Amino acid sequence: MITIAVANQKGGVGKTTSAINLATALAAIGHRVLLIDLDPQGNASTGLGIGRNQRALSSYEVLIGRATVAEAVIGTCVPGLEIVPATVDLSGAEIELVEFEARTHRLRHALARAGDRWDIALVDCPPSLGLLTINAMVAADSLLVPLQCEFFALEGLSQLLSTVERIRSRFNPGLAILGVALTMYDRRNRLTDQVASDVRAVLGKAVFETVIPRNVRLSEAPSHGLPALIYDHRCSGSEAYMALARELIVRLPGRGAKAA
Repeated sequence: MITIAVANQKGGVGKTTSAINLATALAAIGHRVLLIDLDPQGNASTGLGIGRNQRALSSYEVLIGRATVAEAVIGTCVPGLEIVPATVDLSGAEIELVEFEARTHRLRHALARAGDRWDIALVDCPPSLGLLTINAMVAADSLLVPLQCEFFALEGLSQLLSTVERIRSRFNPGLAILGVALTMYDRRNRLTDQVASDVRAVLGKAVFETVIPRNVRLSEAPSHGLPALIYDHRCSGSEAYMALARELIVRLPGRGAKAA
């Protein structure tokens, strides 16, 4: 199983939207996909129609060892996509985990015991660089960074990349930057174009060719408990996430065969 952490310490960059819709797109392509909601807000769970009363077991129980991934997982409305949901209990997990041995490796060990039930796992991280996000990065093979096309985008990215270097040197030398996905792109806005050009100038091929546009249907879909790809598969946002998923698959070693 290949594990991808979807992370950015800034909120409002389209991280959860990206996690939900990439997971859906990857499942549509034919992969067996696991989405792990590691954000105490639980928006990825809500966005896939998982109600609070359905979350008897969650990523919190997985992290503290009360449940396995297989026990906590829930099916979704998307064939081939399952989720380990999140609850507000996660907000206290960072404090509780301090007392555990190998507290940075809790998710990694849990996924190692999950077997080969899934091809790809995506971890939706909280908007911070705390212990939850560190657990995701230690468990991950690679990192996907959604980056909003706004003036301060690169400023926040440098802090994230510094954290990645620390994770590599101390815990997970194999952690790779899978790519940076430009989100909330507005072709009518000159600043958006300038930011996208600046990011590409600095990061080069690390930036995916596909950009995710500002799109009303992407914003509406979570309130219906559906990924945008199911809510309106013909909208520009859905089409962009399908294109991004195909581009992403090509970057994964040994996974390009299913990308067509």
